[in-house]
Formats: sequence, C-alpha cells, structure tokens
Amino acid sequence: MSSSDCLRILFVDDEAPIRDVMSNELPRMGHDVTICEDGEAAIAAIDRGRFDVAIVDLRMPGISGWDVIAHIKQVAPETDVIISTGHGGLDDAIRAIREGAYDFLLKPSKLAAIANVLRRIAEKRGLQNQAIALENQLKQVRGQNSLVGETQAMQRVKMLVERVGPVDSTVLILGETGTGKELVAQEVHAHSKRADQPFVPVNCGALPENLVESELFGHGKGAFTGAEKARKGLIEVANGGTLFLDELGELDKTMQVKLLRFLESGEVRRVGENEPFQVDVRVVCATNRSLEEMVAEGTFRQDLYFRVNTFEINLPPLRERRNDIPALAMHLTARILKRPSVPDELLQQDLLDALCQHDWPGNVRELANALEHAVILSGGEPMSADHLPTSVTNPKPLTTGNIDFTSGSQALTLREIEMNVIEKVLEKHGGDKPKTAKELGIALKTLYNKLNQQQSRAAG
Repeated sequence: MSSSDCLRILFVDDEAPIRDVMSNELPRMGHDVTICEDGEAAIAAIDRGRFDVAIVDLRMPGISGWDVIAHIKQVAPETDVIISTGHGGLDDAIRAIREGAYDFLLKPSKLAAIANVLRRIAEKRGLQNQAIALENQLKQVRGQNSLVGETQAMQRVKMLVERVGPVDSTVLILGETGTGKELVAQEVHAHSKRADQPFVPVNCGALPENLVESELFGHGKGAFTGAEKARKGLIEVANGGTLFLDELGELDKTMQVKLLRFLESGEVRRVGENEPFQVDVRVVCATNRSLEEMVAEGTFRQDLYFRVNTFEINLPPLRERRNDIPALAMHLTARILKRPSVPDELLQQDLLDALCQHDWPGNVRELANALEHAVILSGGEPMSADHLPTSVTNPKPLTTGNIDFTSGSQALTLREIEMNVIEKVLEKHGGDKPKTAKELGIALKTLYNKLNQQQSRAAG
C-alpha cells in the first residue's frame, strides 16, 4: 500500500471484542486507527484531530452513533462515514443515505468487506487529488511551460532537475525575481513519482501576516474570529504531492520554527486543534534572497536553512544566457498566442537583436511582458523592434539621483544601498508603503520585513 492509500480511521464501537479485533486488523491493512468505546470519546477525538474515515456503530449507550455522525458533518464534513450496526433495517439505511454516509455495513461485518470499502474510499480520494493535479496542469499549460534553453547554464539546471526529481529530498531553488523558479519547481514535480498528485504553490511573501499559520496548516472550527468551519491548510491540500514554498525568506521567525517542526516530523496541527496528524508531502523551496546572509544576520534560522538546502539548484538570470533568448522568445510568443508553436518569420531579426542586447533586470517575466506588448501592437503581423516597449529598445540609464553610495570615504554595503533606496522611495511617496512597494517591485510584506529588520539592526 502506498502512503497516499493510508487512511486515518476513527473506529467507534461499544463492544470490546470488536474493538480488539479492529485495533489489530485496521493497522494490518495499512491504516492509522484511533479506537473509541463510546460516542463521547468519539466526539472528543473528532475535536482533537482529523480523520479520513469514521466507522461508527449506531446503537451505543449515551451519545448515539447518529449524534457522532451529526458532529462529524458539522466540524469535519470531509470525513467519509461508514455506518456499522447489528440492528439495521431499511429505515436506518435510508437515513444513512440522507445523512451522507459513504456506506452501510451490517454486523458482524467480514474483514474483506471492510477492506473493500476502505479501498474504494482511498481510490476516491486519490482520484480527487489527481483531479486537482490535472486542473493545476491545465492552468499552467504544462506543454507550453517546459524549461527552454540550450546554454551550458540551462543544461545544468535541466540535469539537476532530472536527477533530483525522482528522489523525495527537499529542494532549494535560488535565483533572481522573474527567472522562473516556480517553473523549475513544477519540473521537479513532473519528474517525481508524485507527478499525478497535486502541485501546490505558496507565495510566502503574499500571505497575510496574521493568517500565515492558518493558510499553511489549516484551522479548526472556532479557532479564531471568523473561523466558522474547519479548513484544510495548503500543506494538507498537497498531501501525496509537492508543496512549493516561494519567497521562503519572507517567513518570520515564528513560522520558521513551525515549518522546521513540520519538515522534521511530517506532522500537521491545525490552528485551534490539539492533535497533529501525518501528511506525505515533498517540499520544494525558492528564494531570491541570500539565506546564508540572513542566517548571519539572525533573521533566518540556521537549522531551517540546513533542512531546506538538501539539494540546491541555482537558476541563472537571463542576462547570463543571452543565447537562449531567441528560442525563449519563440516559446513565450506561442504561449501568449495560445498556440503550440509560431512560425520563425513572426519574430523579425531586428526584434531578436533588440531582445538579445537588453539586460533584462526583470528576467523572463520582463521578457514575457515585452513580447505581449509586441503581440498586441503588431496586430497579428510579423513583429519588429518597433513593436517592443521603449523600456527595451531605449532603456533609461540607471540614475542614482541623490542616493549616496558612500558614507564619508567608506563604500556602503549592498544592504545599506538597498535601505537607502527604500528610504528615498518611501520619502517620495510620503511614507505610503503600498505605493513604495509597488514602485520597488516587491511585495508589501517584503517591504515591512526589510523595514523591521533595519529597525532591529539599529536597535542592536
């Protein structure tokens, strides 16, 4: 049985001999099982943790099986319910269907019958995961998103992807903004044994600061104001597949600790719940920041750095692989036009020359935007350099304005220059942080993080 076929099962029955048998047989079938002797214990277990399946006896002293099922549907509607009873009749069967039960078994139930129902549930959940994976692939138009480039640098990236893809090791992808780190992560996933399972991308820099933990780990009903029902976190959504954590360096220290604990244990605990549960997820991370520098500054945990940096892939900026630009331009144009390919004559030589001469500070993302501009302006005719935005054909020289790159006679560090730029742009917008972040081309959370780090260094 694969890890994705392993179900978390809650078994509820007031008869001790049946509980004893199932406590041995369900794990032998490859499942994780929690045994409860009555409805009260079952409801407590449901409130503590999450289950894929609940096998519930209807007739029990005190809280009945129907009450347990009602509670499951209220707080954990994703749990499949199997009703088990020795007193079932047609009325109970009809009610079971109305209550949304997955199946109805009469006691004494044969182990083969129980195993068959559980197998069907595992297959159903596997198909649901595959549907998510296929939906993601369609959205990403995987056929048009493969890695493009024949330069030595890109050949090395492809080789590393092929080597690490089939292995479940954690991968760290490094590269400037816009170089295509998510695309590399998708390729790692496509080369893995998890390719038919979900690929779940998470932009850590875009998550609301007060909801990061809930987004990643999920939350229970009533965990906080507005949490009207339980919700899966993105880690749990990725179960069986790949979780891609982009902009990893934007996570604060508290979330770094929680992420480290998950990476080491494979356990997830939803916000507001006490009991953790296991998930089977391959983690791929990416950042455009130097995690080594952040470790030295004390803003990124060293133990987490070592944990995520099992296998490193460095993605080169576009200016360092100019020979790939013509093929990449053809590929991107086809994607913009939603075609498998485009004729060579659609991109005229003067356009290709202009593209190869530009430095592309925004990398592949900037190139794609420039080509979309050209496609729109050309109106379906062959595209020339005249159809490119002026930022490409006639870029403005980099001006430093009144930004000082020295402090007295001593040169500033790169981080000091960065803060100097941030402060000037912030001053330009009268302290308006959203406008400042937009002009700098960074996430608002990234701006707040940089300002907070500067304040911490100044206080230290």
